[in-house]
Amino acid sequence: MPLRSMLYVPASNARALAKARDLPCDALILDLEDAVAPAAKQEARAALGAALAERGRAAQLRLVRINGLGTPWGAEDLAAQAGWECDGIVVPKVDEAADLDAVAARTERPLWAMIETARGVLRAAEICAHPRLSGIVMGTNDLGREIGLRPTADRFALLTALQGALLAARAHGVAAIDGVCNALDDAARLEAECAQGRDLGFDGKSLIHPAQIAAANAAFAPGAEEIDLARRRIAAFEAVLAEGQGVAVVDGEIVEALHVEAARALLDLARKLEEGRAS
Repeated sequence: MPLRSMLYVPASNARALAKARDLPCDALILDLEDAVAPAAKQEARAALGAALAERGRAAQLRLVRINGLGTPWGAEDLAAQAGWECDGIVVPKVDEAADLDAVAARTERPLWAMIETARGVLRAAEICAHPRLSGIVMGTNDLGREIGLRPTADRFALLTALQGALLAARAHGVAAIDGVCNALDDAARLEAECAQGRDLGFDGKSLIHPAQIAAANAAFAPGAEEIDLARRRIAAFEAVLAEGQGVAVVDGEIVEALHVEAARALLDLARKLEEGRAS
């Protein structure tokens, strides 16, 4: 399923929980961790269970970010999730595969790992190889703080970490979601980050406000020109293949089997998005 936009929603905010069900984002991270103050953890957990009982858009993936098992709240979060109607558990601050093992032993749900520490980045291949893992989400704020980087609009200091984790995800066939954009009132910066994440190869972007959904959905969806090019590449390659050749030329660039594979994947994504709009 498409994962262009993944919105964090504080489980302690009843209004936000209710509104999230009808938002046009592809996925939600219903958050019991960073977005909830310690004094509100228990109340938020109860509110989240009630909110999950009311299903929203069928195409929307609903994930729950629990507190870490090393905190006073993680074990209770995992115990409560057994009765929830959610699609997976997001595990925060995953440093190694053993962190996922500890959660996997207590739930049969699909797992998602937050890559937001230096150790997590360095062990991303080990983490992404975990048999229960569905995807990773980059926690760029926590990662940046741990590294000690100076934030810049181009995210230059994060590129090594982003690419390293993404390579691990691709090597093991799991989804990869880019980190958040903190600039709520800077549309140009948001669009630039979305474009950068898409250019790097991420499946989508994590978001902190509903106003960011449209930009992420647009950036991580195939555009009309991309769709047209994909169709022309497939047609040209099939034509030369029928003649016993293995390389076509479209718009002055060679087209081989690998380009056709990518073109078909792009058209498949476009088809799924169109079907989602029609449903």
